[in-house]
Amino acid sequence: MIRFLKVFSVVSMLVFACVLAACGDSAGSGQASLTSGAIARPKDTAAVPVIVAKVQRSSIPVELHAIGTGQAFKTVSVESQVAGIVKQVHYRPGQFVRRGDLLVTLNDSPFLATLAQAQATLARDKAQAQLDSAELGRYKQLYQQGIVAREQYDQYLATASSANATVAADEAAIQTAKIQLSYCSIYAPISGVTGAQLVYPGATVTANNLPVLVVINQVSPLYVTFSVPQQYLGQIKQSMARARLPVQATPPGGTAPENGYLTFVNNTVDTATGTIELMGTFANADHRLWPGQFSDVLLRLGEQENVLIVPSQAIQAGQQGSFVFVVKPDMTVAVREVTTGQTAENETEILQGLKPGETVVTDGQVRLVPGTKVYFAKGL
Repeated sequence: MIRFLKVFSVVSMLVFACVLAACGDSAGSGQASLTSGAIARPKDTAAVPVIVAKVQRSSIPVELHAIGTGQAFKTVSVESQVAGIVKQVHYRPGQFVRRGDLLVTLNDSPFLATLAQAQATLARDKAQAQLDSAELGRYKQLYQQGIVAREQYDQYLATASSANATVAADEAAIQTAKIQLSYCSIYAPISGVTGAQLVYPGATVTANNLPVLVVINQVSPLYVTFSVPQQYLGQIKQSMARARLPVQATPPGGTAPENGYLTFVNNTVDTATGTIELMGTFANADHRLWPGQFSDVLLRLGEQENVLIVPSQAIQAGQQGSFVFVVKPDMTVAVREVTTGQTAENETEILQGLKPGETVVTDGQVRLVPGTKVYFAKGL
């Protein structure tokens, strides 16, 4: 019996050893290198997966960022040029109108009556002028024959000339009446968007005075004004002398920026803020920008060559300033304080703290502390 128990114990130990060996082989197979695109896990299971990038030298755009405000290309307050009563309003508030579209009509009955009266006066004065011209012709013959005195001929000559002048005045009065009548139909002087409706049928308006009939803002093209620190003024002027400077404006919630050009630099610096006001002009064909609307503005001044750059997501903010995690040759990380410069297109200029060729962590920093073991991952 004792002998049987000893044999059983030996067999059990052999089976247990085989199981451990099999488990060891299975774990070892899990450490094998993975295909491209997968995470290459090291044997040290405490290592943290990270995504990295190399510090390199390249060119970077020189850009200025600001908050801009839309401004109408033209603003026209439409007023009546004659006194009258509003007959009909043809526009809707917020409607896009084109130059020449009918906006408001006034009651034209008084102006039609004035025109008819002027035409009647002209007909009467023309008849009188014809009579005076005929008498002048007769007296001219009599004067030439020596029958009448010079004084009588001169009197009829003056009468005929006065009658012709009256006819000319009547014709001018008719033109004036026609112009006044045309003012009863009020058209859009520019293409743009109408504001709120300010008058209604039955309202009385006066000539070139309140109330304003409608305000029209031209929104295509459109201005965007913004301000930048005054220390960039010299660089802006130098860049403008070389070429037109592109400006981008992105409205709130916009997925794509509107492209335009810098067209105005103010002639004075705001002493209260130390900024200079600039203005960009945008075609705004889709009317994505709007007067009074805020937008994110980006002004590109050119490119800075041969600068040290890293992906912007590598830059972390700490109590002492900006820093990055640098991967050392032994696959541990160290914290490195850096001084940054321009940021453009998700890349940041490094002025101090890094060297070309060093490896920095761009994703996975949340689990890192100095000395943490890491391995490179394709994605997290």
